[in-house]
Amino acid sequence: MAVGILTAASSGREYGGRITSFVIMSCMVAATGGIIFGYDIGISGGVTSMASFLEKFFPHVYTKMKEDTHISNYCKFDSQLLTTFTSSLYIAGLISTFFASSVTRAFGRRSSILVGGAAFLMGAALGGASLNIYMLIIGRVLLGVGVGFANQSVPLYLSEMAPPRYRGAFNNGFQLCVGIGVLSANLINYGTEKIKGGWGWRISLAMAAVPASMLTIGAIFMPETPNSIMQHSNDHEKAKQMLRKIRGTLNVETELQDLIEASNVSNSIKHPFKNILEAKYRPQLVMAVAIPFFQQFTGINVISFYAPILFLTIGLGESASLLSAVVTGLVGTTSTFISMLLVDKVGRRTLFIVGGIQMFFSQVIIGSIMAAELGDHGEITKEYAYLVLLLICIYVAGFGWSWGPLGWLVPSEIFPLEIRSAAQSINVAVNFLFTFIVAQTFLSMLCHFKAGTFFFFGGWVVLMTAFVYFLLPETKNVPIEQMEKVWREHFFWKRIVGNKSSSGTLI
Repeated sequence: MAVGILTAASSGREYGGRITSFVIMSCMVAATGGIIFGYDIGISGGVTSMASFLEKFFPHVYTKMKEDTHISNYCKFDSQLLTTFTSSLYIAGLISTFFASSVTRAFGRRSSILVGGAAFLMGAALGGASLNIYMLIIGRVLLGVGVGFANQSVPLYLSEMAPPRYRGAFNNGFQLCVGIGVLSANLINYGTEKIKGGWGWRISLAMAAVPASMLTIGAIFMPETPNSIMQHSNDHEKAKQMLRKIRGTLNVETELQDLIEASNVSNSIKHPFKNILEAKYRPQLVMAVAIPFFQQFTGINVISFYAPILFLTIGLGESASLLSAVVTGLVGTTSTFISMLLVDKVGRRTLFIVGGIQMFFSQVIIGSIMAAELGDHGEITKEYAYLVLLLICIYVAGFGWSWGPLGWLVPSEIFPLEIRSAAQSINVAVNFLFTFIVAQTFLSMLCHFKAGTFFFFGGWVVLMTAFVYFLLPETKNVPIEQMEKVWREHFFWKRIVGNKSSSGTLI
């Protein structure tokens, strides 16, 4: 079936410029917002598999894991309080992202990133010093505020700063940093688990302050994006000078004119959350909801949050489980780097579809092995345990070059400036909402669905791959302020948005 595809060349408007060291350094600092997100994902799954951490904060889970020989292999970690420790961050992130939208729109992307880094820093300090479950949960809430602000603003910052033809690679740097954060957390967990005295988990939680400090200090010196300058100050000359600096050329008139037009439309809209419901924004609204929803129902956070617990379930020891999580983290980071190299060459749709096929088959085989070999009270052989580990690595690689980075890239590049902050808030809020739901229900789901859990997520992967094939147009090389054209040329969306630009001009 034909799908509307547009390149910068076919749009008739090419922007000048090159990749400058100024842009690279600015985006590297901003992308550390991904490290704090990834570090938290990796660290929470690791500490919840440490016996000393469970014994202090979740003694009933510790007792069930060590002493109850009658409980199913799939149900040893089923505890709503334990999952609340992991998922409370995402409720806080969901709520805070709507506040972040107002900050981002009124004060700029940089201010929102600064708030996110500072909140995460406070949460890390409280988590490492926790004496009881209440301190632990409050620390998680502060971490959630930090992640909510950072995830709302960082992808926008990267997409707006990057040259259009390299926007995919730059934006995928966010997911690469998420992978680096997960890998770093897994390595630290593997080391701190061996500390005698059982206090290594404190180091794991407190070390989140390192990337948070990098982001907070870096944000003080980061430049604001030209798009944001136009949106909250409407200073044409300042935006022009910033464009010249980040593009490395004096010839920025074409891009500046697009920014001015987008800013005029943006400033005419006083209630972006209301306006986004209009028919002309329907494709963007659908993507802002569907893409983060599907990203969470790939099942990736099942692996990211609970990989050590999952490996304990299939019979690996505590240390081996943490080491296995390191391996999957390394695979995820490597595959995301590969995505950075390919995304602006082969396009978003190709990576989405290939990754979806790869994830589906690995999930089905994992579920089949666990159903056939593990059972409720049996033990899986080491050979099958390592085969499951290999299949999980294949699954993580598929996610790493598809729904991982592209789930952040595509929403951040398709929204018009006038609804960009609001739409990104919806995108992040939906992401956090379903991250919370999956995180809160997975251990119970594993207990009740058992090996069928992997078939459940595999079915969603089929659905989301079909969604991309039929409804997502290709967006590579399209300037961000001209993105509306991909919807007017798409076989399905053109029936909804018509043939008029956002300003009402007939194209």
